[in-house]
Amino acid sequence: MEIRASTVLPARREPIELHTGDGLTLVGELALPADKPPVATLICLHPLPTHGGMMDSHIYKKAANRLPALADLAVLRFNTRGTTSDRGTSQGAFGEGQTERLDVAAALEYADFHDLPRSWLVGWSFGTELVLKWGNDPLVEGAVLLSPPLHRATDADLDSWAEFGRPLTALVPEFDDYLQPEEARKRFARVPQAEVVGVEGAKHLWVGEPYVRIVLNEIVRRVNPAAHPLPVEVAGP
Repeated sequence: MEIRASTVLPARREPIELHTGDGLTLVGELALPADKPPVATLICLHPLPTHGGMMDSHIYKKAANRLPALADLAVLRFNTRGTTSDRGTSQGAFGEGQTERLDVAAALEYADFHDLPRSWLVGWSFGTELVLKWGNDPLVEGAVLLSPPLHRATDADLDSWAEFGRPLTALVPEFDDYLQPEEARKRFARVPQAEVVGVEGAKHLWVGEPYVRIVLNEIVRRVNPAAHPLPVEVAGP
């Protein structure tokens, strides 16, 4: 059976709640391999909620639908404060990337408390800003950035990540609206351990199954190399 955009593979999926240091409840979902413990954990930070970003933004939904089965990964998705999806609405209000530091901390605390292994942050657009500003936590093993605009994240945040020393990969679309590969390489040069991967033909929103596959493969290549490359077909029911 070919894996398509709508494919949902077996996993243990459960609704979760995160609790922030300022007393908010955030809604989310945890997807785990169906019959074994995960080898690593993806904590997904979604695009800008004021422009439609949420935990169900399509790359993250497809990661939760596929990667527990294909790569033995736990996938933790949640709505940052004030954000709504089918799962519900997280309490609070959009904080311009500032108060969301408490949301990032709540997700890491959840993963730690529930013994989820090897937490990697995956940020997309606005979510990459949260990774760079608030992700340098000892619980974080590394991070993957999708379409980083480097708008709210400053050179000081990049310097902080450089000092943090954990792996950092930026997947940058050739035709991104905000930051394209050549400029991204210049900006990320101040982070010695950063790798910038330009993706030919891609745009900011990664629309199209070929680009989804590239993104998921690049994530798995770094987080669980033994599962790379991902299959494009699975056994039928």
